[in-house]
Amino acid sequence: MGSLSVFGTYLLAIVLIGDAVLSVKPPKFISRCLSGVNFPQDWWWALIGIKALAALGLIVGAVLNNPSITTTVSVGVLAYFIFAIIAHIKANFVGKEFWVNCLGMTILSAVVASSSVVYL
Repeated sequence: MGSLSVFGTYLLAIVLIGDAVLSVKPPKFISRCLSGVNFPQDWWWALIGIKALAALGLIVGAVLNNPSITTTVSVGVLAYFIFAIIAHIKANFVGKEFWVNCLGMTILSAVVASSSVVYL
């Protein structure tokens, strides 16, 4: 894997870890986002695990210099955020949280996934 691909992989992992840590006691922008798409609050904990495991998978793939792992995980993260976009649109919750958080993470995930695929 190239250095730019590895950098993007680590960047996505760091952002996901930060998101997971913030989600333990979610600030208002995260709470508004999840509530805005009608995601049940008693399931918010699952998102922490999903993001933490995705970050771990990205780090393992980067450390092992294994594009199969990083591609698989980053495509999974991209799918997660594509479904988040769908949830936002279905709930008609397309305010600031949608444009900054959801689309920003989708773009980052897409860049990392596409940069990993090149090395398969």
